[in-house]
Amino acid sequence: MDGMITGSVPERKAGRIVAFDEERGLGEIEAIDGRQYPFHCTAIADGTRTIATGVAVEFGVVAGPLGHPEAGAIRARSGL
Repeated sequence: MDGMITGSVPERKAGRIVAFDEERGLGEIEAIDGRQYPFHCTAIADGTRTIATGVAVEFGVVAGPLGHPEAGAIRARSGL
């Protein structure tokens, strides 16, 4: 699982929201390194269930339900 930490504290990355489907609650973040990470709206840390495309974020890389890397603990940041 490249780019993931197996301990209890996930690796933190910075990136931007590149897509978000409010109806399905699914989105995608592109990290600064160019990798893309899917996420579900429940991974937005402030409890909201929506986030706008283009928002700069910080997030953790976690194993998804099938073991693939995805974004978790997503927090909006100021600037990138």
